[in-house]
Amino acid sequence: MRNRTLLLVFSLAVLLFSATNRLSAAERPNLILLLTDDQRFDALGCMGNPVIKTPNIDKLAAEGVTFDNAFATTAICATSRATFLTGQYARRHGVVDFRTVLTPEAYQQSFPALLRAAGYRTAFIGKWGVGNKLPIDQYDYWKGFGGQGEYFEEGHPHMTQRLENQTLEFLDTCKADQPFCLQVSFKAAHCQDGPGWQFRHAPKYADYYAEDRITPAETANDAAYAKLPQQLQGGESRIRWQRRFDGDEMLQKNVKDYYRLLTGVDDFVGAMVAKLQEKKLAENTVILYTSDHGFFLGEHGLAGKWLMYDPSIRIPLIIYDPRLPQSLRGRHLNEMVLNVDIAPTLLDFGGVKVPSVMQGRSLKPLVEGKQTEPWRTEFLYEHLFPHATIPQSEGVRTQDWKYIVYEKTEPKLEQLFDLKNDPNETTNLAEDPQHANKLKELRSKLDQMRTELQ
Repeated sequence: MRNRTLLLVFSLAVLLFSATNRLSAAERPNLILLLTDDQRFDALGCMGNPVIKTPNIDKLAAEGVTFDNAFATTAICATSRATFLTGQYARRHGVVDFRTVLTPEAYQQSFPALLRAAGYRTAFIGKWGVGNKLPIDQYDYWKGFGGQGEYFEEGHPHMTQRLENQTLEFLDTCKADQPFCLQVSFKAAHCQDGPGWQFRHAPKYADYYAEDRITPAETANDAAYAKLPQQLQGGESRIRWQRRFDGDEMLQKNVKDYYRLLTGVDDFVGAMVAKLQEKKLAENTVILYTSDHGFFLGEHGLAGKWLMYDPSIRIPLIIYDPRLPQSLRGRHLNEMVLNVDIAPTLLDFGGVKVPSVMQGRSLKPLVEGKQTEPWRTEFLYEHLFPHATIPQSEGVRTQDWKYIVYEKTEPKLEQLFDLKNDPNETTNLAEDPQHANKLKELRSKLDQMRTELQ
């Protein structure tokens, strides 16, 4: 009887798998994930930036759905990219430095592996950024590279142009009868680390924004830096500020160069969409556009990311689905969404069951206007990367409050911000007796999340 039951279960599983593979192309859309590097949430025209010009990305937003409150659960490249792949927090996937790779077992539960197993043709182009071993044999089309890469390599066009050429080459091989999942992982708008020219855009963008004036953030000044706790002063964040934003002339040049890199990404999007249209794939291709984390443009007298201040952790997120009815297009949603949500979202769009090991939630019901369950109102932030001058931190962000703890600083540091009344996060209320109950509440919430999200 037991063997007969097992045979029945196996037969049903085979039938279900076969049924999935018999779904029409229209029911199994192509999927494209565009992941920029260090692009803060407001570095897009559609997010209200008055200077940067991103017409092709803005068009995706106008015809799709834009998430105005999207966040990275950790603001460092390797860890966040592992979260995008796995739909897991760092404390579960274990990638907290630049050397660690996903285990084979963890990778097989990632969205590209699961989509490939379900019949999707998978492709990866650009910066891999997770560990020191490239998963070349895990994709059907591979044009990835390790490390940071160089914007300019002798005998080659600018890196963003190289990624565009490879993307168009891949799309030329695609056919309507087999769905594909394409990941394009940009270096832009990451700086070229070290002294000298930081944001090395292609020469053709040199005159862009030349006549514009960048308005520095309210906290991009010495007074705001002096107000930071001593534990957060100095170190890598300040060293990089000295290379990029030390004085108005430097700030103007480097913010404009940063925008010029992103204008290159926008041109990439235009060329990619044109190729999809040429290949008659555009009407069945879902595009997700986002970034691995945010970026300081001088706020608090800092550069880089890492810390839990909003410029560092807020990211752009646009989901474009050409099948959406006109009435659902062009919406800006306020729900709190996370990088941990991207993997289950892609699987949901592809008709693949989301494994229980994933900790995010599919955004597809929000995109389609079908979300009925209550949505999250808080999330865990974790920066577990070991570094000599960048303090490790964890925290909780709610809609109106933020609590951060730096357990290993000397002395231990806690921060509490009232985001509703202090959106620039300049006044730490952790030692204010009037907010003792809120501090206690969020300390408890952090302990709870640490346990639940293991």
